[in-house]
Amino acid sequence: MHSENLGRHILVEFYNCDSSILNDHGRIERCMNEAAVIAHATVVESVFHTFNPYGVSGAVVISESHLTIHTWPEYGYAAVDLFTCGDEVDPWPAFDFLNRELRADKTETTEIARGAIDKIKRYSHTKLENVTYKPSVAL
Repeated sequence: MHSENLGRHILVEFYNCDSSILNDHGRIERCMNEAAVIAHATVVESVFHTFNPYGVSGAVVISESHLTIHTWPEYGYAAVDLFTCGDEVDPWPAFDFLNRELRADKTETTEIARGAIDKIKRYSHTKLENVTYKPSVAL
């Protein structure tokens, strides 16, 4: 992570994936949780839902933000967000893992810097000396 931002948010489009994988609730949940671990994140909780007639959506809440997925097996498509914060967590290994696991033929990614430190300081109602991912001061 670049020290001028609190986090990194990767928006991923997975195309022409294995439809049977995209409709497998248990496998999708396991993959998303493993992706969080591979990114060196701390998993807090995961919630996943299977839709009728098909599709899975879910979120893995991590101490460092979240990973989410929404699948459309009928199109072989999955939309994934990998939002991580902190210097120890890297969302790109999670992306690589999910790309292999979902067996995507094509991917498109957009990385967005989140929490620009200079803007947080500029727009804060209080004078902030140090802005970090995990502040040492309680609210």
